[in-house]
Amino acid sequence: MVEFAALTYGLLASVILSAAQRNSKMARPHPPLLLYLGYLLCGLSAGAALGLGYIILTRFIGH
Repeated sequence: MVEFAALTYGLLASVILSAAQRNSKMARPHPPLLLYLGYLLCGLSAGAALGLGYIILTRFIGH
């Protein structure tokens, strides 16, 4: 299950970042859906980092 989530996350990140890079090279504005998905990806990354950091701190410092 973790493998499927990692593959989906990686594919989503690749598509969003390549579309944003293409729009920047062509000097076009980003569509709203691309911005929303980019913010969603950023939020998921930050949430996962905070969650994993919390787990690490509670397991290793708590003992």
